[in-house]
Amino acid sequence: ETAMKYMILLFGNPADDPAPDSPEFGPWMEEFMTLDVRMKDVAKVLSGEALQGAETATCLKTRGGKVETMDGPFAETREQLGGYYLIEAADLDAAMKFAAAIPIARTGTVEIRPVMSYG
Repeated sequence: ETAMKYMILLFGNPADDPAPDSPEFGPWMEEFMTLDVRMKDVAKVLSGEALQGAETATCLKTRGGKVETMDGPFAETREQLGGYYLIEAADLDAAMKFAAAIPIARTGTVEIRPVMSYG
C-alpha cells in the first residue's frame, strides 16, 4: 500500500490562541512541537511551519499581462491561514486522525487536501 501525501492547512483567529504570556501558551505550543512524535504511527510529517500574520501577506495577480500586488490578505475573514503540515498517510482516515490532533482544530478549522501526483 502506497502512502498518499496530504496538505493540512491550519486556519484560525489569532485572538482565539492562548496569549504568549498566559499559562496555557506553553502546553499549547508543546502540542504542536510534539505532534510528529505523538502521531508517528498515523502519519509521517514531511514539512510543517507556522506563517507570519496575515497583515504581512502580499497578494499578487496577473491580468492583461500586468502584475498587480496588494498588501494584506485577499479575503476579509475571521479565520486566517496560520500554518501548514505536509504529511504522508495511508489514507484520508489517517490524515483526518492526524489533523484532529492539531491544537488549532479545537478553535479553528483544519483543511485536509490530497496532493496531486503526476508520476
